[in-house]
Amino acid sequence: MDDRKHYLTTEKRRELELELEHLQNVKRLEVLGVLEFAKSLGDLSENAEYHQAREEQRKLEERIYTIQNVLKSATTVFPNKTDRVDIGSSVTVRKEGDKKDKIYQIVGSEESDMKQGKISHRSPIGAALIGCKKGESVTFKTPAGSVTYKIILIK
Repeated sequence: MDDRKHYLTTEKRRELELELEHLQNVKRLEVLGVLEFAKSLGDLSENAEYHQAREEQRKLEERIYTIQNVLKSATTVFPNKTDRVDIGSSVTVRKEGDKKDKIYQIVGSEESDMKQGKISHRSPIGAALIGCKKGESVTFKTPAGSVTYKIILIK
């Protein structure tokens, strides 16, 4: 698996496509309107509204460019029925010494969100789980020390 490549689930790809559409068709027009108004206020050299609008425009165009590049270069991953953990898999694990299971979805870096249980394939736990089978245990390093998880289920 190429570590430099972008991976997106179908849900995240659609989310980015919708965001891009909104930024290009709605937000861009809003920012242009603010810029035009700020220009109408006169002297641009000391026009705080104009400079703020230009900065907002720069950030907007940067976000559009970033999304376009991610969508262009990303590989869409589909959940597959496999006996090994891969990007797109939902994995139920149990930490050594714990009785409670945790469920993580392995995703590309662009959509990792620990609060939602979505972990990057590049994170220590994600990288350790990739390629493993049900019943295997994996140990990986964290800032607090080594942690071992047993794989209970792969979906």
